[in-house]
Amino acid sequence: MSSVFLELEAVIADYFEALYRCDTDLLQKVFHSKAIYATADETPLLYRTMEEYVPVVAARQSPASRGEVRTDAIDEIQLAGANTAFARVRCSIGNNDFVDFLTFVRDGGRWQIMAKIFQIIPRQSGSV
Repeated sequence: MSSVFLELEAVIADYFEALYRCDTDLLQKVFHSKAIYATADETPLLYRTMEEYVPVVAARQSPASRGEVRTDAIDEIQLAGANTAFARVRCSIGNNDFVDFLTFVRDGGRWQIMAKIFQIIPRQSGSV
């Protein structure tokens, strides 16, 4: 596997860890400061800047503190060029599963998430 894919996988692993632990320092490391966060699963469409998103994560009770089983996966990573990539990933928080489309840019020699567009999939009670 190429070093670029390994670098992206490392950023994604940190992304999953940041969400699982509600670690805003790590979250701010993996997201570009000008990144966007959005879903059309809420009405009106939910759109946040990093300035708006980080405090939301900081205020959450972390899945780790609730003893939730960690379920995250990388479905695919695509490269568009030397400085642009895309990943389709999945994770679970509380009673919801998420499919996240993450776009990456390599800025200053390191990969960061520039946009997170996600789908919320409510889980039926009793399923994991």
